[in-house]
Amino acid sequence: MKKSSTKDFVVIGFALFAMFFGAGNMIFPPYIGRAVGDQSIKALLGFLLTGVGLPLSGIIACAKINGTFADISGRVGKIFSIIVTSALIIAIGPMLAVPRTAATTFELTIHPLFPSVSPVIVSIVYFIIALSFILRPSGIVDSIGKILTPGLLIMLSIIIVKGLIDPIGTIETTNFQGAFSKSILEGYQTMDAMTSVMFATIIIAAVRAKGYTNKKDIISLTTKAGVIAAVGLAFVYGGLMVLGSQTSGMALGNIGRSELVIEIVKRDLGHMGTIILGIAVALACLTTAIGIISTGAKYFSGICKDKISYNKFAILISVISAALATGGVEKIVGLAEPILQVLYPIIIVLILLTLMGSLVKNDKIVKVTVYVTLAISILDTVNTISGQSISVIKSIMAAIPLSDVGFCWIVPSMITFLLTSVFYTYKEKNSQNITEENAM
Repeated sequence: MKKSSTKDFVVIGFALFAMFFGAGNMIFPPYIGRAVGDQSIKALLGFLLTGVGLPLSGIIACAKINGTFADISGRVGKIFSIIVTSALIIAIGPMLAVPRTAATTFELTIHPLFPSVSPVIVSIVYFIIALSFILRPSGIVDSIGKILTPGLLIMLSIIIVKGLIDPIGTIETTNFQGAFSKSILEGYQTMDAMTSVMFATIIIAAVRAKGYTNKKDIISLTTKAGVIAAVGLAFVYGGLMVLGSQTSGMALGNIGRSELVIEIVKRDLGHMGTIILGIAVALACLTTAIGIISTGAKYFSGICKDKISYNKFAILISVISAALATGGVEKIVGLAEPILQVLYPIIIVLILLTLMGSLVKNDKIVKVTVYVTLAISILDTVNTISGQSISVIKSIMAAIPLSDVGFCWIVPSMITFLLTSVFYTYKEKNSQNITEENAM
């Protein structure tokens, strides 16, 4: 390991934190905190499970195989890998996450200070700035880690520390039901587990660019960088959720996620808080957009074997995202729910199976487990979004454990994994015995 490894993983860890911490990370924790009130610690644990634990696992999984999500999903099949990786990048890219970063920047940064400015103009300027970083892919990690992240952390720390020292309100009992399980599901909305397997491409490339070629060193440095990002996320999530819980006794009506953040910061720091919040949001959203667009452009240009360049894909993703961003945060959040409900379980299963390493040697085990997970997730999503639940699907879902808390895929996936593991292990041993007998 190089002597400069400490500096390297700190810079990369800061960059990873900034890429993770985008629109969803800012608007969801306070909203949960307000809903759960005095159960904020329980809710935070659930939120950290999907909002921090899964992203860190995704980064480590990719580092472990020294590859990308396409390599992880490739164990299921080449066509499956292309379809699910493309769907993932489109979902977190031009469809959901990237437009949401621009929409949040408008709602929390620009509109409170300049209410007459058009969201269309803001969206165009936002993506021009993002592209100025994206079109220089070799310097993305260092630019974010050394330039943008320190400013982001300073702004967020001012907001959080002030609110913890001088609370804006009393934390009340809200009698919220299912604080832990519902916070786990809310953590899905950050999309960080999905983006982690995409960002791993950038992070591992940055590690290699700094002179680390040994697989062990790459895993070690990437894991350390991931831990730094996870600690930063946990601090910010916890602080924002506590600030949200301080509004649990306030009569704010049916306030939206973005409006709640603005209200909290106004009460916390006054008019100056609005400016600080604006800077923090702009930096948080911009760093995430840069990471996602860069990753998406690199992936699609690779699929096309560079017949369409990285720069052209980056511009295309930015243009589509700019158009969708004008729809607003709440509309994008609503669109995201069914998509995440299908994609997230597949990604979680693939990450966990990858982390298990040599314990899962047969790709058929991975394939069957993932396809069962996908089938259950699709049924659950159809049951959720259909205006009138289909009776057959409703009956199936009701019979599956944990379906009432949004995790109907867990038990079928575990059972499938165990059964296929036993079956293929027995089959392989039986084949070996037959081969040995024939040899004799």
